[in-house]
Amino acid sequence: MSHLLIRPQGVRGKVHEVSPENAGWRHVGFEAHRMQPGDVATGATGDREAILVLVEGKARISVEKTNFGELGQRMNVFEGTPPAALYVPGAKHWAATATTDCVLAVCLAPAKGNYPVRLIEGIARVTRGVGPNTRFIHPIAMEERDIAGSLLVTEVFTPAGHWSSYPPHRHDEDDYPNMTYLEETYYHRLNPAQGFGFQRVWTEDGALDETMAVHDHDVVLVPKGHHPCGAPHGYEMYYLNVMAGPLRKWRFKNHPDHQWIATRDAG
Repeated sequence: MSHLLIRPQGVRGKVHEVSPENAGWRHVGFEAHRMQPGDVATGATGDREAILVLVEGKARISVEKTNFGELGQRMNVFEGTPPAALYVPGAKHWAATATTDCVLAVCLAPAKGNYPVRLIEGIARVTRGVGPNTRFIHPIAMEERDIAGSLLVTEVFTPAGHWSSYPPHRHDEDDYPNMTYLEETYYHRLNPAQGFGFQRVWTEDGALDETMAVHDHDVVLVPKGHHPCGAPHGYEMYYLNVMAGPLRKWRFKNHPDHQWIATRDAG
Protein backbone atom coordinates (compact mmCIF):
# COMPACT_ATOMS: atom_id res chain seq x y z
CA MET A 1 0.00 0.00 0.00
CA SER A 2 1.23 3.49 -0.78
CA HIS A 3 2.87 5.41 2.07
CA LEU A 4 0.60 8.33 1.11
CA LEU A 5 -2.61 6.39 1.82
CA ILE A 6 -3.76 6.14 5.44
CA ARG A 7 -6.57 3.81 6.44
CA PRO A 8 -8.73 4.67 9.48
CA GLN A 9 -7.73 3.12 12.77
CA GLY A 10 -11.00 1.59 13.92
CA VAL A 11 -14.56 2.85 13.61
CA ARG A 12 -14.93 4.84 16.85
CA GLY A 13 -12.80 7.43 18.57
CA LYS A 14 -9.80 9.14 16.99
CA VAL A 15 -9.50 7.22 13.73
CA HIS A 16 -6.90 9.51 12.12
CA GLU A 17 -4.00 11.48 13.55
CA VAL A 18 -1.73 13.08 10.97
CA SER A 19 1.06 15.30 12.31
CA PRO A 20 4.12 16.95 10.75
CA GLU A 21 6.20 14.35 12.56
CA ASN A 22 4.47 11.25 11.19
CA ALA A 23 3.78 12.77 7.76
CA GLY A 24 7.38 13.87 7.26
CA TRP A 25 6.54 17.49 6.55
CA ARG A 26 6.37 20.82 8.40
CA HIS A 27 2.90 22.36 8.49
CA VAL A 28 -0.31 20.32 8.22
CA GLY A 29 -1.98 18.24 10.89
CA PHE A 30 -5.30 16.42 10.65
CA GLU A 31 -7.46 14.38 13.00
CA ALA A 32 -10.79 12.64 12.49
CA HIS A 33 -13.00 11.56 15.39
CA ARG A 34 -15.91 9.19 14.81
CA MET A 35 -18.19 9.63 17.77
CA GLN A 36 -21.42 8.29 19.25
CA PRO A 37 -23.75 10.21 21.59
CA GLY A 38 -21.92 11.04 24.80
CA ASP A 39 -18.43 10.50 23.38
CA VAL A 40 -15.98 13.31 24.11
CA ALA A 41 -13.04 14.57 22.06
CA THR A 42 -10.61 17.16 23.41
CA GLY A 43 -7.51 18.96 22.26
CA ALA A 44 -5.01 21.66 23.20
CA THR A 45 -3.76 23.71 20.27
CA GLY A 46 -0.43 24.78 21.81
CA ASP A 47 1.64 26.40 19.06
CA ARG A 48 -0.90 25.43 16.39
CA GLU A 49 -4.25 26.80 15.31
CA ALA A 50 -7.23 24.57 14.55
CA ILE A 51 -10.41 24.59 12.56
CA LEU A 52 -12.98 22.12 13.86
CA VAL A 53 -15.34 20.87 11.14
CA LEU A 54 -18.44 18.84 11.93
CA VAL A 55 -18.40 16.70 8.81
CA GLU A 56 -21.72 15.20 9.86
CA GLY A 57 -23.84 14.93 12.97
CA LYS A 58 -24.09 17.21 16.00
CA ALA A 59 -21.91 17.99 19.02
CA ARG A 60 -21.68 20.49 21.87
CA ILE A 61 -18.40 22.36 21.53
CA SER A 62 -16.58 24.65 23.94
CA VAL A 63 -13.27 26.54 23.79
CA GLU A 64 -11.84 27.34 27.21
CA LYS A 65 -14.84 28.81 29.11
CA THR A 66 -16.84 29.75 26.01
CA ASN A 67 -19.61 27.26 25.27
CA PHE A 68 -20.92 27.36 21.70
CA GLY A 69 -23.72 24.92 22.46
CA GLU A 70 -24.87 22.25 20.05
CA LEU A 71 -23.46 22.72 16.56
CA GLY A 72 -24.10 20.86 13.33
CA GLN A 73 -26.84 20.94 10.71
CA ARG A 74 -26.27 18.05 8.35
CA MET A 75 -26.69 14.53 9.62
CA ASN A 76 -25.10 12.97 6.55
CA VAL A 77 -22.22 14.63 4.71
CA PHE A 78 -23.83 13.87 1.35
CA GLU A 79 -26.77 16.13 2.12
CA GLY A 80 -24.40 18.70 0.61
CA THR A 81 -25.33 21.57 2.94
CA PRO A 82 -22.53 23.66 4.51
CA PRO A 83 -20.85 22.26 7.62
CA ALA A 84 -20.57 23.75 11.09
CA ALA A 85 -17.00 24.97 11.59
CA LEU A 86 -15.14 26.73 14.40
CA TYR A 87 -11.75 28.45 14.42
CA VAL A 88 -9.56 27.90 17.50
CA PRO A 89 -6.31 29.90 17.86
CA GLY A 90 -3.11 28.76 19.51
CA ALA A 91 -2.78 28.14 23.27
CA LYS A 92 -6.44 27.14 23.66
CA HIS A 93 -8.18 24.03 24.91
CA TRP A 94 -11.29 22.76 23.17
CA ALA A 95 -13.80 20.00 23.90
CA ALA A 96 -16.58 18.39 21.87
CA THR A 97 -19.31 16.12 23.20
CA ALA A 98 -21.32 14.23 20.59
CA THR A 99 -25.09 14.59 20.85
CA THR A 100 -25.69 12.31 17.83
CA ASP A 101 -23.48 10.01 15.82
CA CYS A 102 -20.99 12.41 14.30
CA VAL A 103 -17.66 12.87 12.57
CA LEU A 104 -15.49 15.72 13.82
CA ALA A 105 -12.47 16.77 11.75
CA VAL A 106 -9.66 18.73 13.38
CA CYS A 107 -7.56 20.72 10.89
CA LEU A 108 -4.21 21.94 12.25
CA ALA A 109 -1.32 24.20 11.22
CA PRO A 110 1.17 26.57 12.89
CA ALA A 111 -0.47 29.46 14.71
CA LYS A 112 0.37 32.84 13.20
CA GLY A 113 -1.05 36.27 13.90
CA ASN A 114 -3.73 37.13 16.42
CA TYR A 115 -7.08 35.65 15.40
CA PRO A 116 -9.98 35.17 17.83
CA VAL A 117 -12.09 32.10 18.44
CA ARG A 118 -15.03 32.30 16.08
CA LEU A 119 -17.77 30.34 14.37
CA ILE A 120 -17.20 30.24 10.62
CA GLU A 121 -20.51 31.21 9.09
CA GLY A 122 -21.85 32.16 5.68
CA ILE A 123 -20.10 29.34 3.85
CA ALA A 124 -21.28 29.49 0.24
CA ARG A 125 -21.71 26.64 -2.23
CA VAL A 126 -19.59 27.18 -5.34
CA THR A 127 -19.77 25.28 -8.62
CA ARG A 128 -16.47 24.63 -10.35
CA GLY A 129 -15.64 22.97 -13.67
CA VAL A 130 -17.77 21.92 -16.64
CA GLY A 131 -19.21 18.64 -17.89
CA PRO A 132 -17.78 15.58 -16.08
CA ASN A 133 -15.30 17.90 -14.38
CA THR A 134 -18.10 19.67 -12.47
CA ARG A 135 -17.88 19.58 -8.69
CA PHE A 136 -19.27 21.59 -5.80
CA ILE A 137 -17.15 23.45 -3.25
CA HIS A 138 -17.62 24.77 0.28
CA PRO A 139 -14.65 27.15 0.83
CA ILE A 140 -14.69 26.93 4.62
CA ALA A 141 -11.54 28.97 5.21
CA MET A 142 -9.75 29.90 2.03
CA GLU A 143 -7.63 33.03 1.67
CA GLU A 144 -10.53 35.38 0.91
CA ARG A 145 -11.56 34.87 4.55
CA ASP A 146 -9.01 36.53 6.85
CA ILE A 147 -9.79 34.28 9.80
CA ALA A 148 -6.64 32.20 10.25
CA GLY A 149 -2.88 32.61 10.16
CA SER A 150 -1.93 29.40 8.31
CA LEU A 151 -4.88 27.17 7.62
CA LEU A 152 -6.67 26.81 4.30
CA VAL A 153 -9.67 24.47 4.54
CA THR A 154 -12.24 23.51 1.93
CA GLU A 155 -14.57 20.64 1.13
CA VAL A 156 -15.50 19.26 -2.28
CA PHE A 157 -18.41 17.14 -3.52
CA THR A 158 -17.64 15.20 -6.71
CA PRO A 159 -20.66 13.64 -8.47
CA ALA A 160 -20.51 10.03 -9.56
CA GLY A 161 -18.54 9.58 -12.77
CA HIS A 162 -16.79 12.95 -12.40
CA TRP A 163 -13.23 14.13 -11.87
CA SER A 164 -12.02 16.59 -9.26
CA SER A 165 -8.81 18.45 -8.38
CA TYR A 166 -8.57 18.38 -12.17
CA PRO A 167 -6.89 19.29 -14.46
CA PRO A 168 -3.93 17.98 -12.47
CA HIS A 169 -2.20 20.77 -10.59
CA ARG A 170 0.55 21.25 -8.03
CA HIS A 171 1.46 23.77 -5.34
CA ASP A 172 4.85 22.59 -4.14
CA GLU A 173 7.18 25.56 -4.71
CA ASP A 174 7.58 28.64 -2.54
CA ASP A 175 7.51 31.04 -5.51
CA TYR A 176 4.71 33.54 -4.84
CA PRO A 177 2.90 34.92 -6.81
CA ASN A 178 3.48 32.14 -9.37
CA MET A 179 3.01 29.28 -6.91
CA THR A 180 2.82 28.67 -3.17
CA TYR A 181 4.18 25.72 -1.23
CA LEU A 182 1.25 24.00 0.45
CA GLU A 183 1.16 20.58 2.07
CA GLU A 184 -2.27 18.99 1.81
CA THR A 185 -4.43 16.21 3.23
CA TYR A 186 -7.53 14.70 1.63
CA TYR A 187 -10.12 13.10 3.92
CA HIS A 188 -12.32 11.00 1.64
CA ARG A 189 -15.91 9.82 1.94
CA LEU A 190 -17.86 7.70 -0.56
CA ASN A 191 -21.60 7.32 -1.15
CA PRO A 192 -22.68 4.53 -0.99
CA ALA A 193 -20.05 3.80 1.65
CA GLN A 194 -18.88 0.52 0.09
CA GLY A 195 -17.65 2.44 -2.95
CA PHE A 196 -14.20 3.53 -3.94
CA GLY A 197 -12.50 6.30 -5.87
CA PHE A 198 -9.06 6.95 -7.26
CA GLN A 199 -6.38 9.50 -6.52
CA ARG A 200 -3.02 9.86 -8.25
CA VAL A 201 -0.12 11.82 -6.75
CA TRP A 202 2.88 12.35 -8.99
CA THR A 203 5.70 14.72 -9.87
CA GLU A 204 6.68 15.70 -13.38
CA ASP A 205 10.15 14.17 -12.99
CA GLY A 206 8.65 10.79 -12.02
CA ALA A 207 10.37 10.70 -8.62
CA LEU A 208 6.93 10.30 -7.02
CA ASP A 209 4.13 8.44 -8.79
CA GLU A 210 1.42 6.78 -6.70
CA THR A 211 -2.10 5.80 -7.78
CA MET A 212 -4.41 4.81 -4.94
CA ALA A 213 -7.87 3.31 -4.59
CA VAL A 214 -9.47 5.33 -1.80
CA HIS A 215 -12.32 4.12 0.38
CA ASP A 216 -14.72 5.69 2.86
CA HIS A 217 -12.82 7.49 5.66
CA ASP A 218 -9.37 7.14 4.03
CA VAL A 219 -6.82 9.98 4.15
CA VAL A 220 -4.34 10.76 1.37
CA LEU A 221 -1.20 12.83 1.98
CA VAL A 222 -0.05 15.21 -0.75
CA PRO A 223 3.48 16.38 0.08
CA LYS A 224 4.14 17.55 -3.48
CA GLY A 225 3.13 16.93 -7.08
CA HIS A 226 -0.15 16.74 -8.98
CA HIS A 227 -3.10 15.07 -7.24
CA PRO A 228 -6.38 14.60 -9.19
CA CYS A 229 -9.29 12.39 -8.04
CA GLY A 230 -11.83 10.32 -9.94
CA ALA A 231 -15.23 9.02 -8.79
CA PRO A 232 -16.52 5.89 -10.59
CA HIS A 233 -20.04 5.67 -11.98
CA GLY A 234 -22.50 5.04 -9.16
CA TYR A 235 -20.44 6.53 -6.33
CA GLU A 236 -20.30 10.13 -5.12
CA MET A 237 -17.02 11.31 -3.63
CA TYR A 238 -16.52 13.88 -0.88
CA TYR A 239 -13.25 15.15 0.47
CA LEU A 240 -12.14 17.66 3.08
CA ASN A 241 -8.88 19.41 2.21
CA VAL A 242 -6.46 20.88 4.73
CA MET A 243 -3.59 22.97 3.31
CA ALA A 244 -0.84 25.01 4.93
CA GLY A 245 2.62 26.32 4.12
CA PRO A 246 4.83 29.37 4.62
CA LEU A 247 2.21 31.69 3.07
CA ARG A 248 -1.57 31.47 3.47
CA LYS A 249 -2.31 31.77 -0.23
CA TRP A 250 -3.35 29.14 -2.78
CA ARG A 251 -1.40 29.54 -6.01
CA PHE A 252 -0.92 26.51 -8.25
CA LYS A 253 0.12 25.47 -11.73
CA ASN A 254 -1.60 22.93 -13.93
CA HIS A 255 0.39 20.08 -15.42
CA PRO A 256 1.75 21.35 -18.75
CA ASP A 257 0.47 18.27 -20.62
CA HIS A 258 -3.08 18.98 -19.42
CA GLN A 259 -3.24 22.78 -19.32
CA TRP A 260 -5.15 22.70 -22.63
CA ILE A 261 -8.18 21.34 -20.77
CA ALA A 262 -8.35 24.36 -18.46
CA THR A 263 -7.76 26.70 -21.39
CA ARG A 264 -10.53 25.09 -23.44
CA ASP A 265 -13.01 25.03 -20.55
CA ALA A 266 -12.32 28.67 -19.69
CA GLY A 267 -13.08 29.68 -23.25
